[in-house]
Amino acid sequence: MMQSRLPGPPGIFPDLPDAMVDLNTVAGVDLVKAQWRYHDAEIVDTDFRSVGDDLEPSGPPNRTYDVSPHAESIDYDDSQWELVDATDLSGRRGNGKVSFNWYRINITIPEKIASFDPTGSTVVFEVVVDDYAELWVDGDMPRVVGQAGGTVVAGFNSPNRIIVGRDVKPGQKFQLAVFGINAPISVSPENYIWLRTAKLDFYGTERSTPSVHVPMELARTKPGIDAIFDSDARLEQIAAGFVFTEGPVWVNAGYLLFSSPNTNTIYRWSTDGSVNVFRSNSGYSGFDIGEYRQPGSNGLTLDSQGNLTICQHGNRRIIKVEPKNVVSVVADQYEGKRFNSPNDLVYKSDGSLYFTDPPFGLPNRYDDSRKELPYSGVFRVKDGVVTLLVDDMSGPNGIAFSPDEKYLYVGNWDMSNKVLMRYPVLDDGTLDQGHILCDMTEDTSENAIDGMKVDQEGNIYATGPGGLWILSPEGEVYGVLKGPELPHNVAWGDADGRTLYLTARTGVYRIRTKIPGIRP
Repeated sequence: MMQSRLPGPPGIFPDLPDAMVDLNTVAGVDLVKAQWRYHDAEIVDTDFRSVGDDLEPSGPPNRTYDVSPHAESIDYDDSQWELVDATDLSGRRGNGKVSFNWYRINITIPEKIASFDPTGSTVVFEVVVDDYAELWVDGDMPRVVGQAGGTVVAGFNSPNRIIVGRDVKPGQKFQLAVFGINAPISVSPENYIWLRTAKLDFYGTERSTPSVHVPMELARTKPGIDAIFDSDARLEQIAAGFVFTEGPVWVNAGYLLFSSPNTNTIYRWSTDGSVNVFRSNSGYSGFDIGEYRQPGSNGLTLDSQGNLTICQHGNRRIIKVEPKNVVSVVADQYEGKRFNSPNDLVYKSDGSLYFTDPPFGLPNRYDDSRKELPYSGVFRVKDGVVTLLVDDMSGPNGIAFSPDEKYLYVGNWDMSNKVLMRYPVLDDGTLDQGHILCDMTEDTSENAIDGMKVDQEGNIYATGPGGLWILSPEGEVYGVLKGPELPHNVAWGDADGRTLYLTARTGVYRIRTKIPGIRP
């Protein structure tokens, strides 16, 4: 199942479901053995604390406001609430103006929905509240920065869609809580709250993956490739409609972040198939942004605490985003001169950061008048000290460590010198003389060497001429993976670390591997 174009699909699993239960009808509610319950929510005074220096509520005591009741928990006692007939959900409720309310319903997966057996299916709850809604499933409201819809407000009278359960079974029970909000709040609305629609969509097992298989060719040049990919490995497209995608990184909370350098945005792709803007102005906020082709962020990674670290093209620096959106500059200059446009990055286990700095983010690249450094470098940042490691590569780009961190790999983006370099890492973190591990120059296919990653066996996955090159630790070419479009970077993801995500020009792809990868 494929999702739609940016800024994201209109909802989770937007296609026609295999079965549907309309919760605005008596028949639908009866089928899932449910009963709607309702209660107004009040705005009440409460004690709290002002924001402290730690950006937490650790300052002086204050008085503020809260909502009562908090009826989201799975075991909340709603037995004394008003019972609402399914056909009366359109009744106007609440007190108007700035007001809130709760709707709760317990559902049971039926044995059959018409002729459809729901066993193993994915269930999606959709509700449209006039005007805004927040949703809870079994007392849980997962949410992340950049999310639009799902469990949080989707928009003015817009559908909220959330996955209730995957691989469900008849008799399985779920508790759904809907928090209704009268809106727009700032205009003191002269209307009331009501449920426009509420339904359950069921998608069979073969349609429960938010992706589509796409044509691929895996040139197996050496037997080593068979230890990496199954014979029936398939390439999937999970998102589409972009201008150019880069810098993917998997977050253990269960989503993929990736950059769109051309549109100055970081996007978040979730396993439910939704795509949202995670961070706008991700790489540049200057007045002259219109002069730039790729002003946005490029490489992304996580430090040992899970803080997002970003290569910013236009701002020509590397930043770290800590909790509470506290942004710190990791590095922005060397010996008083601004970087070109940091491209890709990797942390070493001791906390030091290694990154590449070609001029590809500058409007005129090598000939840009803004350029201050006379070379394209590979740098290291340790305890705030920036060290130049390599200055003789024309276009250092992708960067990765071997599993034991004895070697640093750097790819060169230069159509006349498509080389992947290997540098021994010395005890002090600097690099010994490097040598060419793999020379791809003779391959005249489009692209030089871009992003790369390494698996736990030391195999290297480098985006290069014509596709994704898979190399042994010694640089032997095991094979080349070719898909519908050229990949530019990769990242390991999913709980077991065996899914390789590929960012390409207009789409994001994934393929399963036998060997887990090394990831932040």
